[in-house]
Amino acid sequence: MAGPAPIYSAADDPVQVESAAWARFAGAKDKADFWGGWLSILCLQIGRVGGGLLLLGPDAEGAFTPAAVWPRSTLDMQYLSSAAERTLNERRGIVVSADGASAVSPEQRAHVGYPIEVSGALRGAVVLDVAPSPEVALQRALRLLHWSSAWLVDEFRRRALDDREARLTRTGLVMDLIATAVQERRPVPAAMAVANELASRLECDRVSIGFENSGGMNVVAISHTATFNPKMKLARLIGDAMEEVLDLDVAITYPAHEDDDIGAIAHGELAREFRAAAICSAPLLVDRFAIGVLTLERSAGAAFDAETVETVKAAGAVLGPIFALQRDIHRGLLRRAWGSAREGMQALFGPGHPGLKLIALVAAAVVVFFSVTTGTYRVSAKTVVEGAVQRVAAAPFDGYILQAAVRAGDIVQKGEMLARLDDKDLKLEQTRLMSEREQLLRRQRQALASKDRAQVSELAAEIEQVAAASSLVDDKLSRATLTAPFDGVVVSGDLSQLLGVPVEQGKALFEIAPLDAYRVILEVDERDIGDVAVAQEGELTLSGMPSEHMAFTVQRITPVSTTKEGRNYFRVEAHLENGSDHVRPGMEGVGKVVINQRRLIWSWTHSLTDWLRLAWWKWGF
Repeated sequence: MAGPAPIYSAADDPVQVESAAWARFAGAKDKADFWGGWLSILCLQIGRVGGGLLLLGPDAEGAFTPAAVWPRSTLDMQYLSSAAERTLNERRGIVVSADGASAVSPEQRAHVGYPIEVSGALRGAVVLDVAPSPEVALQRALRLLHWSSAWLVDEFRRRALDDREARLTRTGLVMDLIATAVQERRPVPAAMAVANELASRLECDRVSIGFENSGGMNVVAISHTATFNPKMKLARLIGDAMEEVLDLDVAITYPAHEDDDIGAIAHGELAREFRAAAICSAPLLVDRFAIGVLTLERSAGAAFDAETVETVKAAGAVLGPIFALQRDIHRGLLRRAWGSAREGMQALFGPGHPGLKLIALVAAAVVVFFSVTTGTYRVSAKTVVEGAVQRVAAAPFDGYILQAAVRAGDIVQKGEMLARLDDKDLKLEQTRLMSEREQLLRRQRQALASKDRAQVSELAAEIEQVAAASSLVDDKLSRATLTAPFDGVVVSGDLSQLLGVPVEQGKALFEIAPLDAYRVILEVDERDIGDVAVAQEGELTLSGMPSEHMAFTVQRITPVSTTKEGRNYFRVEAHLENGSDHVRPGMEGVGKVVINQRRLIWSWTHSLTDWLRLAWWKWGF
């Protein structure tokens, strides 16, 4: 495909043409002048160039677009697209013929391409349409392309450095604004300090800050203005402009930039009324929601450029959470609760937050399910197993412990020895009494022989007295050994460490309970005692046997309560139906009395609702 004719004729002075290109390049006022001047100089230096194309990018979609066209910007360079695409894909200098062949003869037009790379990143490509030339001329064109690309690389790096400096400057300003805001504890003084700082740093005649309130805007601070009437015209127009930002949820500049098509009606009204040459407003954001607006005004000078707008937007993004926190701290409890509830409702029913909506939906489904589903309601209580009968083995007389055969927890058979008291003194007493009786009998016989009836009667009474004492001693000797009254288990008592210790008559030494008859004692909380009734059934699980469930039946409810740990409990007695062979008196666990069928949501929440009802009544409502 034939290329276009050169833009200058033979009559044109090449020196003047090149000088004009250098002037355009050196005095470039924008990117278009710089790219166009650079491409013009390159094509003039190489010579015999019919057309040149400079592609730069990539853009947001990854495409490369024409930044400059030589010799005329209106020239169609579609015929160079194939060479440009190959240059970008291969990322190296190429020389191909006009029809795409790799071999180029001196009689063919050549397309010369060279990539523009900056720090390993592809930023564009240059493609030239060169008239038929010898191979040496094409090599020279490639070398010139290589050397001249340094201008573009340097320009990209300079612009990157400028962007970095601009970001650092913007960051510094934002950090200063943060420091200014946090110096004040209340939101209104903080807003006033920030407004004054922004007006000074960004050369603005007026900076205003407003906070959202029930869908409207309250102007709380105007730079260099200590007090103002919210109803005055200036405050109303500024509030209208802020509401416009709140409604559109974007930053607004007036006059609008070329790429903005937002109709800023309120901003235009504010500018006309107070002769503002430029206005810039940006939202104060908290989690992507606007809680206020920054509005900057200039009555003279340049309009707000893109860099300043970005600075104001960044300030709004970082100041929003600070102002929101200050407002929350100094709001009342009810207003704070209302604000939290409103934010929650916005997150739940507004856009975004799919995870929260899913959690809420699942929670609602769970509540509905358990509100209509019924289950067995049971009252739980701490439980102790006791023997149905408990027999006490007490000391039959004052004495000393001689022997202890069992201790608590031992299984005993009926008649088995439990312990024995020392009977030495009793035996001595028995011997003394026998001797005394013999003496009395001997004296009685002598009195009979002498026929002294009075003495005989007296000695007979003494003999009966000694016999009674001897009988008492014999009875004590028979009870010196304590035996089990029935087959059972020793519930309490351990005398193995008390041998030789004196004991008083009637002191309980052992408690014995039968192995085949138990009763269950439940300590039912007073809040639940109203649901428990005689003949109700339940299940018991002991701490020592957590895998076994034993049935019981309620037999008696005592009307007297006991206090433990600040709570009142009633004693409920129950009969154990299917006790395990491993059950022993004194074991503890948890018993559950079956009441009836009730909704699950009630079963789980009735304790809380009952407490709330009682508290409500207690407080007099």
